Amino acid sequence: MFEFLFKYAPAIFAKGELVFLARWPLWLLPAAAVLAALALAWPLRGRLLGAEPFGRARTAGIWALQSALAALLLLLLWQPALSVATLKPQQNIVAVVVDDSRSMALAEPGGTRRDQAVKVLEGGLLDALGRRFQVRLYRAGDQLSRVEKPGQIEASARATRIGATLKEVMAEAATLPIGAVVLLSDGADNSGGVDLETMTGLRQRRIPIHTVGFGRERFDRDLEISDVELPHRALAGSRLSARVTLRQRGYAGSKARLTLRDGGKVLATREIVLAADGREQVEPLVFAAGAPGARNLSVSVDALPGEENAGNNAVTRLVNVEASKPRVLYIEGEPRWEFKFIRRAMEEDGGVQLTTILRTTQNKIYRQGVSGPKELEDGFPSTVEELFAFQGLVIGGVEAGYFTPRQQELITQFVDRRGGGALFLAGREGLADGGYARSPLAALLPVTLPGRQGTFRREPATVELTPAGRENLVCRIEESVDRNAERWKKLPYLANFQDAGIPKPGAVVLADLMPSSGGRLPLLVTQNFGRGRSAVLATAGTWRWQMQQELADLSHEMFWQQLLRWLVSQTPGRVTSTTPRPVLSDETEVRLRAEVRDTTYLPESTVRVEARILAPGGAAETVELSPDPLEPGVFAAQWTAADTGAYVAEVVALRGGQETGRDVL
Repeated sequence: MFEFLFKYAPAIFAKGELVFLARWPLWLLPAAAVLAALALAWPLRGRLLGAEPFGRARTAGIWALQSALAALLLLLLWQPALSVATLKPQQNIVAVVVDDSRSMALAEPGGTRRDQAVKVLEGGLLDALGRRFQVRLYRAGDQLSRVEKPGQIEASARATRIGATLKEVMAEAATLPIGAVVLLSDGADNSGGVDLETMTGLRQRRIPIHTVGFGRERFDRDLEISDVELPHRALAGSRLSARVTLRQRGYAGSKARLTLRDGGKVLATREIVLAADGREQVEPLVFAAGAPGARNLSVSVDALPGEENAGNNAVTRLVNVEASKPRVLYIEGEPRWEFKFIRRAMEEDGGVQLTTILRTTQNKIYRQGVSGPKELEDGFPSTVEELFAFQGLVIGGVEAGYFTPRQQELITQFVDRRGGGALFLAGREGLADGGYARSPLAALLPVTLPGRQGTFRREPATVELTPAGRENLVCRIEESVDRNAERWKKLPYLANFQDAGIPKPGAVVLADLMPSSGGRLPLLVTQNFGRGRSAVLATAGTWRWQMQQELADLSHEMFWQQLLRWLVSQTPGRVTSTTPRPVLSDETEVRLRAEVRDTTYLPESTVRVEARILAPGGAAETVELSPDPLEPGVFAAQWTAADTGAYVAEVVALRGGQETGRDVL
């Protein structure tokens, strides 16, 4: 019916463009239609304005039909036509582009994907196109290159870059009459797909893309690791968790073994039960970061019987285990057991240095772990340089009024601008009872404190992990998630706790308190704040986890070591270097980005930044990073890696030849 009324099929209209062949200006057409409608309404004005509603409606309908007929006649006078771009025989070029990446070498029924593509080309496609058009054959991998015969397609390129390939075709279309592209590929683009700029350019040049697909969209029996989440940086000796995302088809309910290796060394392994077909599941693997150095970690799952594609059973990730020893400043308002046992736990952790200030009387302090006799001799830091020399801060049972307004502002900036971590502990002079609810530090806390006194109570309370705490490494004292949750329930009860109030939006509660008098209160609450992080631990009685258990039990030590490592592990230095993806499976283009800060951790742009890159073979190269005009203190550069392997980049900030900071990527 559509073709009967409009002569052509809907597909022709979709490809074509409506044009008008008459020489009259197009704006005159709607103007003429309006004038015609007014002219037709003039003789009917009496009836249109008459009193009888039915008569007015009938007259209006007649006038509408007459106006539509007049508009149609006027439209025909402007001679509408359909403009369709077509290729001219033996004048236009058809570019036949064949995917030459390694994924085309995957086996399929009837041969590899590459073999199937060659068979299609040699089986008549090239000859049929050649009888009507000029044909150019290309192979697309790392770059676009012309070939003479389909047999030259090798399926050996490291990447499929469909977007970049089409851009190169457009570049050739600027000098050659390329009228269409035939793309033969399995569609496994691993470089980001086709961007909007490329699509717009193809539309402007009116170059249609005809695709011929190869390979199955999915295997009937396949187990795949689709992603692995790991921190890019870690402190030496830390416990890390790899979040492994899997999906499978054909093995629902079966068991599989996940393994994490550092080279040939197995760091962690566990057996899992596979979820339903096509459903994504996430499994954690907990392991030790080990000694300082770059760790090239491989997460794999053993191939299952009858699996059709074992090539997607492993993923590689890179973790930089840093040799730095972050410093934590712990100020305590009074001598108490909690202070003693926290110090004892951290003395056994060689990865974090704990410096403490203990107020022994109202006007006296006792310092431990200082770097020199002059450090902190006047008490809590009152300058940016002195406080920002630390990466973490623990505030025990000391009232908010102990800190001057300047020091309270410094503590806030320590977290917000410096990117440090701050932990607030419960106590007789802590949290709400210490006046923190009415101080500027209230904004820093992950909870809204109660507006009353007497929140610190001496009453037995047990501890239970929340769903978020079950997954968080801070609370992991047993490897198994379920056993760990049960272990927390069996810890000795706390003899004191404090009502910390209500968690703020965005805060995460890792553990709850169950007082003997009933109810449920948050115990451990964390949040991100600015560039850093803050937390509240609403008790001063975790020392009982050591005193009330066997001497060999390490629950107390592990908890505090992991909590303070969390506090400082993400604290940046004056130079912080990043790259969007630390592991590139097929690409060679690397974007380096550095953020530079001065001694007060404000953005600094008046420096020169360079990356000193060491290649796998030992070759060295220096790349200068350019300042970003829109982001103060940010520098960036694009660099190409020539060979496969692991690279190390030292990013250095220089002023007048003097180094102001560095980072290793």
